[in-house]
Parts: sequence; C-alpha cells; structure tokens
Amino acid sequence: MTRYVSAAIPDPTSPAVLIPFLLGMVGLFIAFQVYYWVGHKLGPRIYASRLGRRVGDERIRKAEGFVARWGALAVYGCFWVPGVRHSLPWVAGVLKISYPKYVAASALGCLTWCPVTYFGLYSVIWGWLALAGRSPLAAGVTAAVVVAALAVFVRRRRAATAKTASSSAEDAPAPAKGSPLSGPQE
Repeated sequence: MTRYVSAAIPDPTSPAVLIPFLLGMVGLFIAFQVYYWVGHKLGPRIYASRLGRRVGDERIRKAEGFVARWGALAVYGCFWVPGVRHSLPWVAGVLKISYPKYVAASALGCLTWCPVTYFGLYSVIWGWLALAGRSPLAAGVTAAVVVAALAVFVRRRRAATAKTASSSAEDAPAPAKGSPLSGPQE
C-alpha cells in the first residue's frame, strides 16, 4: 500500500505541479495590481463601500498606519499576514503610495510567499496521504487533532474580536496623517 501511495505523489518539478503554481503566482500578482488601482481610482469612497464596511474602520486605520509608516515594505509584509494580504493593497492605492515601489514589493511578495505556501502546503498534503497509506488510524488521529486545534484557535480569535469590538471607540488608533478617515486637512 505504501508503494502505491508514494508512487501517486507527483514530482514537485513536474508540469502538473509547476503550471498551477505559476498560474497562481501570476494570478495573485495581477490581483494585487487590481486591488491597488481600485483603491487608487475610488479613493476614500471605497471605505464607505460594502468591502470597506466589512473590513471596518479600525482595521482600515491600522492598515493606513502600517502603510504610512512602512510604505511599499508594508505591501511585502502583508503577504505573510493572513487577513491583511487582500485588504492592505487597496488601502495602499487609496493612500497613493509610489506605484513602481508597489509593483516591486508585490512582485517580491509573490516570488517569495507563493513558493513557501504552495510547496509547504503540497508537502503537508502529500505527507498526510503517505501517512494514511501506512496507517489510516494515525492519519485519522492527526486530522482530528488538527481540526480540534483549528476549532480552538477560531473560537479564541472570535472571542478576542468580540471583546475588542465591545471596547470603546476612544481606544481606537487615530487615522494616519493624510488619511481619508482623518477628515479635512488644514
């Protein structure tokens, strides 16, 4: 059985693996450019949109502060932070950071984050399948432990979010200087 499972694992350098990887990386890069230009063209109106309301003023302020402080480096950093990866680029567009620097940071992010994520996930999935081929019981226990850990994580995260949401608005960070959320500038 082990030979059958290991024989079914495709070579990571084969076209069956590399083509979807490359398409995903190019797709993510294109998505980041679209996010930037949507933020750039719509400007502060995007904050009042359904997307802006869903993200929330507090998260937008944090993203603005991060972009204001770190510039294009924030774009690279957002690849490594789940939940920020797809909201920070449109905030960068609203704040109109330098587009050439944005392109360089998003390209670097795609070139470093995609391989780590894709091949890391690839390794985990095929490692679990190899374990299932050797011992279905061990694979089942491993899957149950992972699901339980994720459930605990999600529960704690939701509790922390609810606690943060119930705190007063006075504790929220001030909008970044020049931010559309900061009101009229003098």
